[in-house]
Amino acid sequence: MAELQYCEILKTNINVTNMKDTLAYISAHIDELRGSYICVSNVHTTVMSYERKEYRTIQNSAAMALPDGAPLSGYSRITGFRDADRVTGPDLMTELFKVSPQRGYRHFFYGSTQETLDVIRAVIQNDYPGLVVAGMYAPPFRPLTPEEDRQVIERINSTKPDFVWVGLGAPKQEEWMYAHRGKLGAVAIGVGAGFDYLAGNIKRAPRIMQALYMEWLYRLIQDPRRLLKRYVSTNVKFVWFLLKERHLMKKNNKTKRDKV
Repeated sequence: MAELQYCEILKTNINVTNMKDTLAYISAHIDELRGSYICVSNVHTTVMSYERKEYRTIQNSAAMALPDGAPLSGYSRITGFRDADRVTGPDLMTELFKVSPQRGYRHFFYGSTQETLDVIRAVIQNDYPGLVVAGMYAPPFRPLTPEEDRQVIERINSTKPDFVWVGLGAPKQEEWMYAHRGKLGAVAIGVGAGFDYLAGNIKRAPRIMQALYMEWLYRLIQDPRRLLKRYVSTNVKFVWFLLKERHLMKKNNKTKRDKV
């Protein structure tokens, strides 16, 4: 595959891209991407990667780590990548839906609940005529046995999908995709809350709020009890870790100059 551009943010390699280029890349390399996976990264996953080496390995082993969070694409622009833009999971999903009938793409949905999957099927039939839903599976809320897992992978592959959308939430979806790399005949894409957005369980922020990088506030208003602590904690950590890394970089550069 052609080499992709990325910006290292807190030791995680985040792609420098935009929606148009991402769609073009996936389309041009769909066969090479089979068996690999794509992470949709944000501040929360990037902070987790910085704190947990194992999870960082998972993120950096992905075929792509897309900048879903505005701070990630914003940081890339500050460091010199002027064309860096957001590529959100829900938007990537719907953009690929739009081109699927012409290109014959088949989609499998793994995650969430059966009720949500049923709604997603109805939404797709109504909004994306011609799109092929190869299959859906809502895993139980417990670890699968090795035999159950083998059967699920066989079930997914038997439907011959091009994309396996994984909606387990971070870090579970990335851990699942990493554990099954090379086992799927499709490219897996972890979309977090993308299933809930598509089903209407969570509403997307108005376009103006997305453009102003305020989508996080809209989500916080909808679910303050669950998200307030996470947003405050991860956002503070994100800034603190960036400052820490910047300080270490300056210190290392000074040491190198002194040795010269």
